[in-house]
Amino acid sequence: MKTGSTRKGKVARKSPSSARRTKAPGMRVEKDSMGEMRVPSMAYYGAQTARAIENFPISGLRFPSSFIRMLGLVKWAASQVNGELGLIDSLVSNVVGKAAKEVAENKFDEHFPVDIFQTGSGTSTNMNANEVIANRAAEISLKNKYQTGRIHPNDHVNHGQSSNDVIPTTIHLAAIDSIVHRLLPSLCHLHRALVEKSQEFSSVIKIGRTHLQDATPIGLGQEFSGYAQQIQLSISRVKHVIPVLGELAIGGTAVGTGLNTHPEFARRVIVRLVAETDFPLTEARNHFEAQGAQDALVEASGVMKTVAVSLTKIANDIRWLGSGPRCGLGEIRLPETQPGSSIMPGKVNPVICESVLQVAAQVIGNDLSVTIGGQASIFELATMMPVMGHNVLQSIDLLATSSENLASRCIEGIEADEERCRMLIEQSLAMCTSLAPEIGYDAAAALAKEAYRTGRTVREVGLARQVLPKKRFDQLLDPSNMTKPRGQEKKGMKKKKGKRRSNT
Repeated sequence: MKTGSTRKGKVARKSPSSARRTKAPGMRVEKDSMGEMRVPSMAYYGAQTARAIENFPISGLRFPSSFIRMLGLVKWAASQVNGELGLIDSLVSNVVGKAAKEVAENKFDEHFPVDIFQTGSGTSTNMNANEVIANRAAEISLKNKYQTGRIHPNDHVNHGQSSNDVIPTTIHLAAIDSIVHRLLPSLCHLHRALVEKSQEFSSVIKIGRTHLQDATPIGLGQEFSGYAQQIQLSISRVKHVIPVLGELAIGGTAVGTGLNTHPEFARRVIVRLVAETDFPLTEARNHFEAQGAQDALVEASGVMKTVAVSLTKIANDIRWLGSGPRCGLGEIRLPETQPGSSIMPGKVNPVICESVLQVAAQVIGNDLSVTIGGQASIFELATMMPVMGHNVLQSIDLLATSSENLASRCIEGIEADEERCRMLIEQSLAMCTSLAPEIGYDAAAALAKEAYRTGRTVREVGLARQVLPKKRFDQLLDPSNMTKPRGQEKKGMKKKKGKRRSNT
């Protein structure tokens, strides 16, 4: 590999490792089909990556390590299959595979500097990988005393591939990897925490609320069971999208026809990827769909948006239930994690919930960009692949970290304020609802209005007016009975005369 010019104008030949040992990094000259480019001597990438760095000084956003890991794995599998099929020299296949495996181990992440906002197919990032792997493979071959000359990024590392099938394949793999190893474990932790709180609060009765107004009583455990079910359904939705993402575009090359690729290439690459990852991977049933559209990514992003909406509901409810401590609802006590104000001493805010809400907003915004990216699939290629991939992967990562944080720093430490719950129930005007079947809707409404007008409770007004015998009146106003379906009230409740309702 050529490195920086000497004083006499001659080009010195050094490996990237020897360049790293120099005190000053310097520059070297690399060539591609468009001419020469100056490249940092320490860099493993080459001319095409250097051009992309110059062309896209946009955001500073980069593909995450999960993507680079899977990109290295795709290049490794491709190199091994190309060697098996005799499409590239077996010794070249071997060193390219070793270099690609090192990329898959995230040893060269710093050498992937290309901005997310680049060519819509992700060609710059694909070539970034090809150049890094080629240069590292050349370095390995010299150590092994195998004189390959220059291992070519296109002819060897990218053999039988195109950015148009490699990038979507890599995004799908990285998304599955993050789902399986990060998001699902975090959601399962959150689900367990909510189930445990549902059980812990099973005897706590509180006032329900609809339209932000008092409604009939509900068990705090019942309320938390609803949150737990939301996360259980989120887990099911996320699991459903794994086989959808498991259809891989690899083998389609430029437009889906498989030009310049061996007929066995895609199948064999996928077999190796399955063995390496244990993911449910299959070759795309139709390569023209797999590259011409990105509906699978749009679907995956939509699932992440749904999870974000569920987390919004849960985090919002919890911070409202814990509002106060004296002038809010205050039915639960949240763990105190940090001081809440720079000016108000002793104030503690629901910061974990607020963090989750911001994550949810980001994920929902990411989904809009992914949706627009899906609409940018025109003819045989989607031309917003980098931003679609970045947003989906970021959404998965954010949901994973925030779900884990919500479970461990908030849900697990929540306590119920049972006295506050009992007090609010007794003061609620909605208590009259259980009286309506026996005294009529209008009479029950009149009780509620009088209670509101006089500042008394429904119980106090009803007893004063003797609308029912005291024992029956107290049975009907027992909050715990109101949280059960009819027929499951406390034993001893007076039964209505007439035919008993069948339990079937």
